[in-house]
Amino acid sequence: MNKLLIVGTVAFDAIETPFGKTDKILGGAATYIGLSASFFNVQSAIVSVVGDDFPQEYLNLLTSRNIDISGLEVVKGGKTFFWSGRYHNDLNSRDTLDTQLNVLADFQPKVPQDYKNSDIVMLGNLHPLVQSSVLDQMETQPKLTVLDTMNFWMDCALPELLDVIKRVDVITINDEEARQLSGEYSLVKAAAKIHTMGPKYVVIKKGEHGALIFHNKEVFFAPALPLEEVFDPTGAGDTFAGGFAGYLTQSENISFENMKNAIIQGSNLASFCVEKFGTERMVDLDKTEVVSRLQQFKSLTQFEIEL
Repeated sequence: MNKLLIVGTVAFDAIETPFGKTDKILGGAATYIGLSASFFNVQSAIVSVVGDDFPQEYLNLLTSRNIDISGLEVVKGGKTFFWSGRYHNDLNSRDTLDTQLNVLADFQPKVPQDYKNSDIVMLGNLHPLVQSSVLDQMETQPKLTVLDTMNFWMDCALPELLDVIKRVDVITINDEEARQLSGEYSLVKAAAKIHTMGPKYVVIKKGEHGALIFHNKEVFFAPALPLEEVFDPTGAGDTFAGGFAGYLTQSENISFENMKNAIIQGSNLASFCVEKFGTERMVDLDKTEVVSRLQQFKSLTQFEIEL
């Protein structure tokens, strides 16, 4: 079974949307990535850090999904990273109400020995120095390294971010971040500029408007599934990344043609994530639902035309 190494936050979130609000619930980039990747036949491990306030039931949830947590450090007397946010009515914009780094402030990632030869490395949204540190610990060159980042790091750690971008094969960012990173408004020009920074593949997420993947002069677009209700978009991008990386790890095929399938797999899983608060929908999800919705994606995008 192929190995997927996942790096990112395991956290508490408190979320408010037009449809309701939560107290502290399970969140974090690595959590969403791991739960999403668990729908594929892969060995995965999470590298992250939590405090001893992190409930055992959440740790049990991760292990029940065949996720190795030997790289998940539990700091005695420490508090887990916490984020709180409020979404606007359109759910495309949000305000951060509170961010408490807690144990994440001094996080020194330690890759488990069994995963230093991982086939694919998924670098979830974290400080670029942490992402680079993980790559430094790999004993063999991964077949594919995927990086997710955000505008916060472009604002406050751009030199370090550019250093890690040079070392990865795929970068996944949203359209706003692609424009900021490249200085280009056109997403085609933005992707071309980002190619010159190192990545062979540029994935640009457009939320409810789908996702694009660029490779040299080739481009592929995957729509988002039209949903009757979007309840909470938190973690949708990470769920997308987990589906993308999980599928590629399972299939052992990192060609551009197969990445088109991976984009659909990621979009499919992300469409479930937004249906409930936090990770709730991903926890309840079963594979028959995943396969059924994949058929909907196929019906949505497949057509015959005479030329």
